[in-house]
Amino acid sequence: MSLSMSLSFNPDTVVLPTGHHIGGRFVELPGETIPVLRPSDERPMGHVTDGGAAAVELAVTAARDALARTGWAKMAPRDRAKVLYAFAARIEEKAEYLGRLEAMGSSRLISGTVTGDAVRTAGVVRYFAEYCDKLEGIVTATKADTLSYTRREPYGIAGAIVPWNFPMITAAWKFAPALAAGNAVVMKTSELTPHSLLALAECAAEAGLPGGLFNVVNGWGHTTGAAIVAHPAIGIVSFTGSTKTGAAIMALAAHSGIKPVVLELGGKSPQIVTNNPGEIEAVATRVANAFMANAGQVCTLASRLIVQRGVADELLDRVLARTKAIKAGPTWDETTTFPPVISKTQFDRIDGMVQQSVAQGAGVLTGAARLDGPNEGHFYAPTILTDVAQDNIGYTDEFFGPVMSVTRFDDIEEAITQAQHPTYGLSASVHTQDLRLAMKVADTVEAGMVWVNQHGRDPEFTYAAGGWKGSGFGKDMGRAGIEEFTRQKAVWINYL
Repeated sequence: MSLSMSLSFNPDTVVLPTGHHIGGRFVELPGETIPVLRPSDERPMGHVTDGGAAAVELAVTAARDALARTGWAKMAPRDRAKVLYAFAARIEEKAEYLGRLEAMGSSRLISGTVTGDAVRTAGVVRYFAEYCDKLEGIVTATKADTLSYTRREPYGIAGAIVPWNFPMITAAWKFAPALAAGNAVVMKTSELTPHSLLALAECAAEAGLPGGLFNVVNGWGHTTGAAIVAHPAIGIVSFTGSTKTGAAIMALAAHSGIKPVVLELGGKSPQIVTNNPGEIEAVATRVANAFMANAGQVCTLASRLIVQRGVADELLDRVLARTKAIKAGPTWDETTTFPPVISKTQFDRIDGMVQQSVAQGAGVLTGAARLDGPNEGHFYAPTILTDVAQDNIGYTDEFFGPVMSVTRFDDIEEAITQAQHPTYGLSASVHTQDLRLAMKVADTVEAGMVWVNQHGRDPEFTYAAGGWKGSGFGKDMGRAGIEEFTRQKAVWINYL
């Protein structure tokens, strides 16, 4: 699709997938009805039912049967790749439909969901399809009459629980490597944004992926999500979401039967800007985008700006101008540049934390209030806080909204000290033309991902994403992303 085409659409005309997708088809099951609202106008979009343990058990049974029936794990790797290539192609064929589902049901803008999210989701599937025949072991050194080698094998059934902020792409980071490694998948949607992921499961079936290998169930985290984590037949669980929920998943995985978990969790990511950052207009754009993109609903949000005094005033003036130039509006309007937050609950949480930060002594450079929008969606104004002490909630906690605090520094050692966080270690960035200084920051800051002269992931698929400390462990994407869904076996052979 050409970028010059009109992408705006009427959300009332989009047909929604319904039910759970289990065994290659949509299945209706009894359970609590969960209404799904469109974030842009709070109008009912549809509903899903809480599948709970019954839906998970049905999905696990379908996964077991599919693995036994198809020999997916033992299939010639290139044959497995062919199926995944077809899956990727089907996603691209339905990119417009998928992009519309993603836009109307989430905070993602239609200007980025069709040619961005949907096409990149296809790219993730294709990338891991290419890895099917590249999972290799090693031969270790032994005496002459023995052979010692390692091999990577799938777990069997992989469980996954995905968030609401990037429903399709985050899901693909999990199901694509899991399938490529030879696993079947049981995945829970977010109850806030279920429909695009259900449509992806339908794409898989249409492309010829055997039914039962990719199952998508709906429900609450404490019911359906917990059932996935606790099920004894699920060998590994991958989760993206809050640090609090990640800790609960770790505990449940341990108490219900030891199994590995991969966790990408919360963050309080710093971006450091030095006195020599390069072209100041470009830097201001990067800094502003790093905390306003997706209305701040990004785990790697650059929520702490640490700027050297020599450029601080000029940079902040330019960033402030960008906060005033946004156009808030519905996600299905291609002219919208700033989306709503996902729900009233999230809006109230963001505003409550901002007001608490101010009450604890923070200053307000801009924002800290509702942003007027053209409809009933909950829009929060881009907010910049100053004088945020280290015991202030504005420093300690993740807002998950368009909120950034600002501190200033004189020398780089001071900046690195400010960049460290006692809880989080997801990502960090530095904007500078001094390569030596950039390397010092990259080598020193405690974060699982560090960017230089940008903030946020590129659309490249080779980049392994994941955090340190309270931001989780394990990796999505890259070689590490598929290795997470395999377990290593050591084999020792004595020659007779």
